[in-house]
Amino acid sequence: MPALPAITSTFLLDALSIILIDILLGGDNAVVIALAVKSLPEKQRKLGILFGTSAAVVLRIILTFFASQLLQIQFLKLGGGLVILWIAVKLLTEAEEATSKEHHVQSLKHAVWLILVADVTMSVDNVLAVAGASKGSLSLLIFGLILSITFVAFTSTLLAKLMDKYPIIIWIGSAILGRVGGDMIAGDPWFHDTFHPSRTLHYGFEVGCALGVVGLGWLLGRRHKARA
Repeated sequence: MPALPAITSTFLLDALSIILIDILLGGDNAVVIALAVKSLPEKQRKLGILFGTSAAVVLRIILTFFASQLLQIQFLKLGGGLVILWIAVKLLTEAEEATSKEHHVQSLKHAVWLILVADVTMSVDNVLAVAGASKGSLSLLIFGLILSITFVAFTSTLLAKLMDKYPIIIWIGSAILGRVGGDMIAGDPWFHDTFHPSRTLHYGFEVGCALGVVGLGWLLGRRHKARA
């Protein structure tokens, strides 16, 4: 049986670093999950969060071994960013349609699928940061992965409840996902080598994607209401 790691000041400092990383980088994933389960019946929300985050644990462990290599592949972050933008618009329109009496509730399978796609797409940076902070310690790495999923599950549950009371959070969450998608696209090696964006242009692109998601979601929502 392997010996437990010694609890030293360095170990505790690395653990604290991982906790801060999870808090700072896990919010976007929580927004995705909250939006994905927003249109589910109350009883299925917890199942959606449980199944989605449980599967994400396995996927994040796999991603940990390939994270640094994945970030160097051209068009990968570009494609991932486009997927996030699509998911942001889709979740926004579904959440808006959920307020309609004629809206058909999305299935649990549908919500879990969106959670998995978004988590895999968005988690590479998070996994890489945790892997770096663990400094080769398997115990710290496992701690970081479990903590990140626990944090995301708790936060998404809280956000889903707040979205019921304050629908404006749905729009804010979608804008956040739009910004994340823009950041991923602008961070792709091909995009950077082709356009050489300055920091100002990079941030401007993120804002443009956030506004684009909200604007497109608003237009699709109006079309749905007009048809209804």
